[in-house]
Amino acid sequence: MEIAFDSLIRLQHVDKEIDTISSFLEAIPAKIEAIDQQVKAADASVIRAKEMLSANQKKRRDLESQVKDFKVQAARFKRQLNDVKTNKEYTAFLKEIGETEHKADKIEEDIINEMIASDDIEKEIKAANVNKAEEEARLRKEKETLFQEQKERERKKEVFSKEREALLAQIPPDQLKLYLRISKKMNGLVLSPVMDAFCSICQMRIRPQLVHDIMEMKKIIMCEACGRILYWQKLQDEDVPEEKADNPDKADDSTAG
Repeated sequence: MEIAFDSLIRLQHVDKEIDTISSFLEAIPAKIEAIDQQVKAADASVIRAKEMLSANQKKRRDLESQVKDFKVQAARFKRQLNDVKTNKEYTAFLKEIGETEHKADKIEEDIINEMIASDDIEKEIKAANVNKAEEEARLRKEKETLFQEQKERERKKEVFSKEREALLAQIPPDQLKLYLRISKKMNGLVLSPVMDAFCSICQMRIRPQLVHDIMEMKKIIMCEACGRILYWQKLQDEDVPEEKADNPDKADDSTAG
C-alpha cells in the first residue's frame, strides 16, 4: 500500500496551525478582561482624586464652622466686658478672648493649607482625566485590534479545518489511526524528518540499513527512540542535475557567448 506521506506531513502542519490558532482564541477572553481591568484602573484614579477633593471640601467646611463658632464666642466675651465688676474678671475675659481668637486664627491657617491642597487635588483630577482619556483610547484601539485578530484567526481556522477534513479523506484508515495515536501521545509531533541519518526531533542516529528504506518512502518506519514516523527530507541540491551539482560554477551553454 502506498504511504500517504505528503498528506500526513501536510496534516501535521495543519493540525499544528489549528492548535496554535485555538490557543490564541482561548486566550482572548482573559486578554479582554485584562484590558477592561486597565480601563477600570484608569477610572479609579479619577474617582480617588475626586473623593480626596470631596474630603478636602468637607474638612474646610468643618474648619470654617469651627472658626465661626470661635468668633461668635470671642464676640460674646467682648460684649460681656461691659458687665464685669473687677479688674480680675476683666483680665480673665481678655485672656479668654485672646485664646479664642488665637484658636480661630490657627484654624484659618489650616483652612488656607486645605485650600492649597485643594488646588493640588484639582490639578491631579485634571491629570487623571487626561490619563484616563488617553488610556481609554489606547485600550479601545488595543481591543479593536484584538477583535480583528480574532476574526482573522477564526477565518484561518475555518480554512484549515476544511483542509483537514479533505486530508483525512486522502489518508488510508490504518495510517490515519497510527497518526492520531502518535499525535495524542507526542503532542501533535507525529512525523520527523531524517537529516544526515538523524531523527531531527530526538537526534537519535538512524541505523544505516534503515536510511535507504526511509529515502524510498515506500513504507512506514518509526524512530526506535521517540516512536515518531520518519521520512526523508530532501536537500535542495538533491534536485539539481548531476552535472551542475558536481560543478555549480559551470556556465550554462545557452548563455555562453
